Amino acid sequence: MENQRATDRLAGYVIKLGVIAIVAGLCWYFRSVLVYIILAFVVSLIGQPIMRLFKKIQIKGKSAPNWLLAIFTLLLIFAAILLVVTQIIPVVAGIIRDASISTNYIPDGNILEDIQTWIAANLPWLSSKLNVSDILFGHMKDLVNGDNVSSVIGSLASTVAGIAVGVFSVVFISFFFIKDEKLFTKIISALTPDRIEQSVCAAIEDIEKLLSRYFVGLIIEMIGVALVDFLGLLIIARIGFVYAIGIAFIAGLLNIIPYLGPLIGEILGVVLCVILKYGLGIGLNVNIWLFALIVLAIMLTAQFIDNFLYQPLIYSTSIHARPLEIFIVILIAAHIGGIAGMLAGIPAYTVVRVIASRFFYDKKAVRRLMPNVGKDWENVNYDETGE
Repeated sequence: MENQRATDRLAGYVIKLGVIAIVAGLCWYFRSVLVYIILAFVVSLIGQPIMRLFKKIQIKGKSAPNWLLAIFTLLLIFAAILLVVTQIIPVVAGIIRDASISTNYIPDGNILEDIQTWIAANLPWLSSKLNVSDILFGHMKDLVNGDNVSSVIGSLASTVAGIAVGVFSVVFISFFFIKDEKLFTKIISALTPDRIEQSVCAAIEDIEKLLSRYFVGLIIEMIGVALVDFLGLLIIARIGFVYAIGIAFIAGLLNIIPYLGPLIGEILGVVLCVILKYGLGIGLNVNIWLFALIVLAIMLTAQFIDNFLYQPLIYSTSIHARPLEIFIVILIAAHIGGIAGMLAGIPAYTVVRVIASRFFYDKKAVRRLMPNVGKDWENVNYDETGE
């Protein structure tokens, strides 16, 4: 009898593994469709707060139909994207072009020669092998070379059709997710057994709430960092409106990459400002060393505000995670998927946290690391000891 029961359990495990393998295979085969659905879900998470604001606008005690509000929400989101694409991207391209031109007009007797002289005096064994000017500007010329830019544009043009299909699919699916904020929950609950359907619906509600806050907060963080950089570069460094807004946009966009992005943004911002000052003579009329330090101070100030104001608000209050958790998750995600993994790591970890809290809270590790879903997620706070 016991052998038969063991055989039945083994058969059950084999069937479950087979079903999981089939589902995984289908997901991989239809991965592009799955990506469209996930992107549409993200768009809906960003759009839901806008949708709720629109619902508060009432005429004679009635708000507009959900389908009309969903259209307005999507139009607002994609109008913002279109504004960036049509207004900001050309500015960034112009800055890169001007920086490329400026590298051909680096004056003699500049700071690079001073650095080279210092290396020759202090590190003679290295001076014959290291040319600072070639390292700094040689690769940059190749990077922003017109031929390279043209090849990239040509490559992008060949995928326009695929991008168009993807954009249309995301917009179409997003419309229905925004129109009915419970639609995603309904789809998932329809595929789950009755005995856990209520818990699954509650978990999805928690996930949507936390991720919506996270993505909206991330956009606010990006805009906030870019705004501080823009004002500093315009008013203090005096590099001009167009250059200030372009470099600030680059820094703000890179800032969404955890830990690594802000560092890249600061280095790139300082390098671009220094190159533009040398080539075009723009910026504050000070020594180049002082100018570079001023630009660096501006960008560090933006990061200081981000680290002590924006990030605690986004990471601690939106996804209720400790800084150490976030750091470890990002390291693991970067190891698995590089930059893309770093971007997806925190949202994926948020999903894991909610599922673990809902279904595995009886496990000691989960109880110690994650808040109890019996509590109100709004009131979960960690003290200095992390409890």
